[in-house]
Amino acid sequence: MPSLLERDAHIDRLDHLLAECLGRAGRVALVDGPLGSGKSELLRVFAARAAERGVLVVGAGCSAQERDLPFGIADRIARSPGWPAGHAERLAALAEPALLADQAEHAGASLNGAGAVGDPAGPPSPALLRACRDLTTALLAAAADTPVLLCVEDIGHADEASLHFLRHLVRHLPQSRVLLVLTDGSTPWPARRRLHAELLRHPHAHRLALAPLSRAGALRLVTEGLGEEDARHRGPGLVDVAGGNPLLLHALVDEHLDRADDPEPRYGPALLSCLHRAGPGVLRVVQAQAVLGEEAPAEDVARLLGERESADAVARIRATLTAAGLLDDEGRLRTEAARAAVLEDLAPHERTELRLRAAQLAHETGSPAAEVARHLVEAGRAPAPWAVAALTEAAEHALLDHRLPTAVACLRLAHKEAAEENDRAVLRHRLAQAEWQLNPSVAARHLAPLTAAVRAGHLGLAEALVLVRYLLWHGRSEEALAVLDLLRARTRPASPAETGALRDIETWLAHTHPGLARGRRVPALPADLRHAVAPDVDPQLRAAAALAGALTRGRAAEAVDRAVQVLHDAHLHGRTPWAEEAALLALRVLLEAGRADTAAVWSQRLLGTAARREVPTATALYSAAHAEAALRLGEPTTAAEHSRAALTHLSPTAWGIAVGLPLGTLIVAESRTGEHRSAAKHLTHAVGEAMFQSLYGLHYLFARGEHYLATRHGHAALADFLSCGELLRTWGLDGAGVVPWRTQAADAWLRLDNRDRAWRLIHEQLSRADADLPHNRGPALRLLAAAGPAGRRGPLLTEAVDLTEASGDRYEQVRVLTDLSRVHQAAGNKRRARLLLRQALHLATMCALKPLAQELLSVSADLGESGPADDEAREPGGAGTLTESERRVASLAVLGYTNREIAGRLYVTASTVEQHLTRVYRKLGVRRRKDLPADLRAGLRKTG
Repeated sequence: MPSLLERDAHIDRLDHLLAECLGRAGRVALVDGPLGSGKSELLRVFAARAAERGVLVVGAGCSAQERDLPFGIADRIARSPGWPAGHAERLAALAEPALLADQAEHAGASLNGAGAVGDPAGPPSPALLRACRDLTTALLAAAADTPVLLCVEDIGHADEASLHFLRHLVRHLPQSRVLLVLTDGSTPWPARRRLHAELLRHPHAHRLALAPLSRAGALRLVTEGLGEEDARHRGPGLVDVAGGNPLLLHALVDEHLDRADDPEPRYGPALLSCLHRAGPGVLRVVQAQAVLGEEAPAEDVARLLGERESADAVARIRATLTAAGLLDDEGRLRTEAARAAVLEDLAPHERTELRLRAAQLAHETGSPAAEVARHLVEAGRAPAPWAVAALTEAAEHALLDHRLPTAVACLRLAHKEAAEENDRAVLRHRLAQAEWQLNPSVAARHLAPLTAAVRAGHLGLAEALVLVRYLLWHGRSEEALAVLDLLRARTRPASPAETGALRDIETWLAHTHPGLARGRRVPALPADLRHAVAPDVDPQLRAAAALAGALTRGRAAEAVDRAVQVLHDAHLHGRTPWAEEAALLALRVLLEAGRADTAAVWSQRLLGTAARREVPTATALYSAAHAEAALRLGEPTTAAEHSRAALTHLSPTAWGIAVGLPLGTLIVAESRTGEHRSAAKHLTHAVGEAMFQSLYGLHYLFARGEHYLATRHGHAALADFLSCGELLRTWGLDGAGVVPWRTQAADAWLRLDNRDRAWRLIHEQLSRADADLPHNRGPALRLLAAAGPAGRRGPLLTEAVDLTEASGDRYEQVRVLTDLSRVHQAAGNKRRARLLLRQALHLATMCALKPLAQELLSVSADLGESGPADDEAREPGGAGTLTESERRVASLAVLGYTNREIAGRLYVTASTVEQHLTRVYRKLGVRRRKDLPADLRAGLRKTG
């Protein structure tokens, strides 16, 4: 560790004063500087240099604990070892009676009520003056033979009698061989100014001011302490938090050496060691500021400390610590670790009491509820009558700002301190809502008490309906139905709004948990009351019910506008417990209406908002929704990625029975990408029977069937698909088109070589009300072609290609193109077969559909090595006649992109794309994009 840094000028100045002293010109030097600036180290180094020159070094240090000991510093100077023989005895002899006389005078003044001898406002007593004169005379006589360096540290802590002696000595230093060096930096400002003025008014007195180290000096100190290699990595961080304070830097280096495996500088303990040296008053101010916040004015800090400090004193202490680099230029602690450290230094009961006083102060001064609540939460208590209201208000503001952990902390304490049972029930409900957004598993502990509160009448209809949703999420269906039965019994016929709210929950229940809704629907309301909403019931429940009703009746296409409006307004309803459910149902409407691309855009937008707001439950839900939309678009890698994210944001346990949604999507996605072992592993996840009373269970069951189908377990797949159909018929939802179980069951029958059963199921599917939707009709036509006579396969598959392209489902596109390629191959049209096969292979590779890609490669081998390029080369007016722009458009068209997608990729309008394609068709002699040569894909690589 270096002795001194950036103190050469000060050493030179002291050397010069010592040289004058040796020439019988006594001097006094006041070394002043902020806390930790190196005053003691400077004095130690200079004293060693002086001793080497034969100077007698006499030292005495002052401490706050000895401030009330009269003549204490003077006595220690007189009795210091090293005085020449003969002089030592005389100095000690003079100090003893002087000390006794001063004590007697001090006691007498106190008894008479007069100013004490040590009172700076009063004159020194005659006895003290005589003692100062005699001791000064003896000290100067001792220095006549041997030059003396007299060092007194921290004179701000010296007793007043000793200060009288030092003042007397300073006046008699000229023509002596004494150099008096004093250090100061801890004296309160008014006293310091007075003392410094008295000492420095003499011409032979000099002041040496120490400043914090420069950044270069601080880096050098750290480098010498840690070594170059370690300092290169850790040095800048240590220097940044030390503010150039040498004492703090030394402490940080020592802390780092003791804890070399800790990557972070342990700033808190190092800072504390410095603040403790500054005295308890300084530390109390820093602790009070840490409690109130770094922006707290000095007046508030002083009020928090009570009568112990004034606002001026607080401001001076702040200024002192800022000058020392212990606070930044704004008078604030430099790191959160420093704030935590100074608060941890308080005893627990002291910290709690300080927090409670801070809360009281904030309340009295009209501070925002958030500020009041912050102190109450830190204290862990809220005994004041106004505290629960402040905590509740702060929680509401935190929820509005999406600061969920803060809201939870406020609501927990408010619930703990609330006295009335009704208030406790409402606060518990609000707490459950806030915790639900963070982790439904944590919120589950409130369900039993909340159920009891509903039975006791402490919660209203709105809270009870939310409780039903939470109970169902966790598979506690019997409790949920018991609460519903209770609400039905309590609903007043004269209250249509409450009846409407119950009807909404029943409508929602009939779609999402249809296994529990049979025979439990309330009668329909008159037309003029259907839109009545109870004042305390979430309007998002009405939106969710409307969308659920449309889905239940199989009228998703009619509800698209309503769904888009719900999604558009979703950001306005982030705090309401039914907002997420309404948004998820809106996305479901878009999917069932064949608008998977729109659903993907909205789910991605909602996911981004939830992630920015750091709401884990919403983030997980929208990740799962986006995964399903991606799967509908034939993007299994994206679907798998977001499904895994959904199961990361919330654990499978926290997902409750809704885990069937992300789990099912993940199983299908991995099955399509060939990750069958991983998909099978997900099927081992324990799911309760309650899940199969909901659509989540249906989703999972359908996904399991798809996995079995992909792994050639046809009978197992068929059993799952038929079970889906049985559930939907039992629930009365077979007309809703929730899952295309008939199509997949037909696929399983075909693989089991039972064309008749497959044909019947396909015709049932095509006779449904929603059969004309592209995402339903396309797969059904593909399977109808496979089950029907060979002569009809071409037209059916050609229509299916158009439908799958319109739906955007690339997975289904690959399957249709593959089948159509086989049809052309069987008809002897190998050129067309190769073209379709290459399109299918490109899509399968692009979408990571590994099993399909492998199947296509085997089919490609059967077609032989001669490809479309050979046929095209033989045709007049081939691709070589196309312009660069036409080739780029045609290349993307061959790859399966729609006109709108091509326009987006090439930054042109859709009309321009159509014009280019028209010219391409004319030059190549084809009538539509399906006839375009597959080798045009090479044009994209050449020009792109």
